[in-house]
Amino acid sequence: MTAPQTTDEASPVLLTVVDSVATITLNRPDAMNGLDVATKDLLLETVQQVAEDPEVRCVVLTGSGRAFCVGQDLKEHLAGLKGDADVPLSDTVEKHYNPILLALATMPKPVVAAVNGVAAGAGASLAFAADFRILVDTAGYNTSFAGVALSCDTGSSWTLPRLVGRAKAMELLYFPRTVSAQEALDLGLATQVVPEDGFRAAVGELATRLAAGPTVAFGSIRQAVAYSAAHPLEESLAFEAEKMALTGGTEDHLAAVDAFVAKEKPAFRGR
Repeated sequence: MTAPQTTDEASPVLLTVVDSVATITLNRPDAMNGLDVATKDLLLETVQQVAEDPEVRCVVLTGSGRAFCVGQDLKEHLAGLKGDADVPLSDTVEKHYNPILLALATMPKPVVAAVNGVAAGAGASLAFAADFRILVDTAGYNTSFAGVALSCDTGSSWTLPRLVGRAKAMELLYFPRTVSAQEALDLGLATQVVPEDGFRAAVGELATRLAAGPTVAFGSIRQAVAYSAAHPLEESLAFEAEKMALTGGTEDHLAAVDAFVAKEKPAFRGR
């Protein structure tokens, strides 16, 4: 069963599913898609929904308006610091950011960040957790955490060094600044940079290609690469063997081998 879609313009998180591509849109454009409690609650629910939905074969995360996501809603956070609201930062990391990041980073299907504008703090971290990052040429990243005297969260301590190396990650985290789309491409923080008039088409082309691919194989590759980052060679080889056994028994593998022998192009069904 496909996850229920959310298209209510008043909702802080929108979900559409078309041709096996689930698009999750952060929808607080007036707040540059800052993450307040209501948004984080719904984002977590939505990410977990699409992660578990077998009909969804690719997930796209994007923002509405001129920003991708500027991270934590600091107005709400300030209210918590002053005791005017029950939203302590430590609780929201455990309750929201960690499980959102885990669901994004570990779901057994490809994830694309369609970075339509600035991505800062936890917003940048969410993009770093994707497999592919397509940036509009006016977009940029800013880790921002140290700028407000905070440590990093939402997985950036894990993802950023693996994308750019430890030395550059430390520089970007210690001394927050806006990293332009072109610099992001040079650093490996962008898969592709496109002008605004080609942005939607570029995201759609990649998402369609991924959704038409061998989903179990993509998910297994994703998990194997993540596993190898934290395990020695022998254990990583054993994990690879498990995933090879899994994918070798799929309908898609049989169809691909049949198609290869027949000199035809395989049609994958994601199972």
